[in-house]
Amino acid sequence: MQLGMVGLGRMGGNLVRRLARQGHECIVFDENPAAVASLAGEHVQGGADLADLVQRLAKPRAVWVMLPAGEITEQTVARLGALLEPGDTIIDGGNTFFQDDVRRAGDMKAKGIHYLDCGTSGGVWGLERGYCLMIGGPTEAVDRLDPIFRALSPGEGTIAKTSHREDRDPRVERGYLHCGPSGAGHFVKMIHNGIEYGMMQAFAEGFEILKKASSPHIPEERRYDFDLADIAEVWRRGSVVSSWLLDLTASALAEDPALGKYSGFVEDSGEGRWTINTAIEEAVPADVLSAALYARFRSRDKEGAANKLLSAMRHAFGGHVEPKT
Repeated sequence: MQLGMVGLGRMGGNLVRRLARQGHECIVFDENPAAVASLAGEHVQGGADLADLVQRLAKPRAVWVMLPAGEITEQTVARLGALLEPGDTIIDGGNTFFQDDVRRAGDMKAKGIHYLDCGTSGGVWGLERGYCLMIGGPTEAVDRLDPIFRALSPGEGTIAKTSHREDRDPRVERGYLHCGPSGAGHFVKMIHNGIEYGMMQAFAEGFEILKKASSPHIPEERRYDFDLADIAEVWRRGSVVSSWLLDLTASALAEDPALGKYSGFVEDSGEGRWTINTAIEEAVPADVLSAALYARFRSRDKEGAANKLLSAMRHAFGGHVEPKT
C-alpha cells in the first residue's frame, strides 16, 4: 500500500523504515533534506515539498503527519487540507490534544477529507518491536488503511492470549485498536501517557528509597547497601511489577549504576497535563497521576524556591536549621 509521511524524526523515520521493510511504498517529506535523503531507496521516494508529495501519491491518498504537537502540526494539516481532495485521508500520529483533533476532523469533513488521529506508542524501539496504535476517526478510513496499521503494529508475538476474548476485535491482539470517532485515539493515548507518568514515578521513588537505605541517617544495624541493578533484574523475572519500563530501568542501571549521564531534569510532553485537566473536567480523583506530573515540575526548579521557603518557615516557627547542600 502507498502512504505519504510528513516528518522524519526519530519516530517518523522509523515508521517509514518499518513500512518499507514490509513492502509498502512511502513518499516522504521533511524540512531537513538530509532526513529525506537518509531514507530514499527501495519503496521510499522523497518529495520536494508537500505539494510534490501529494502529487506523487495515487488516489485515494493517505498522508501521515508525524510532527510535534502544536502550531507546526496545525499548519501542516491545514496545508494538506488545501492540497488533498475528497476521499483522501490525513493521519495525525503525533501527541496532539484530542480536542484539536475533533476540530480539525470537522474542518476536513467539510472538504470531504477523512481525518484520523492515531496515538502511537513504541518510541525508538518501535522499528523492531512494532508500535501500539490507538486510532480515532471514521470507520471507512480506518478499514481502508488497515494494511498500514497492521504492518506498523507489533503483531501477536509471544504474549499469552487473554481468556474470554473469543468474540472481540482480533486487531487488538495485534496491537492496534479503532478506539472510536474523531479524537478518541488521542484521548486514549493521552490517558496512556498519564498512566506512564505514574508508573515511572513509582519506580523512581521506590529505587531512591532502596538507594538511601545505606544513608548515615539510618541506624547502622538497619543500613543496607543494595545493588539496584540486581534488584531491577530480579524483579523482571516473575515479579508482579515486571514491565517494559522495568526492563528499561534494569538496562540503564546495569550500564551505569550511578546514572551519571542524566541531569534529573524531567520534561513532560503535555499529555500529563491534559490528562489531569480532563480528570478535573470529569470530577475523577487522579491522585497518583497528579503527583507524578507535579514531581516533573519540581525536577526543573534548580533554585528550589519553594523548598527554601519551607526551610524558612520551619526555622521561623521552630528554630529548625536545615543542612546546606
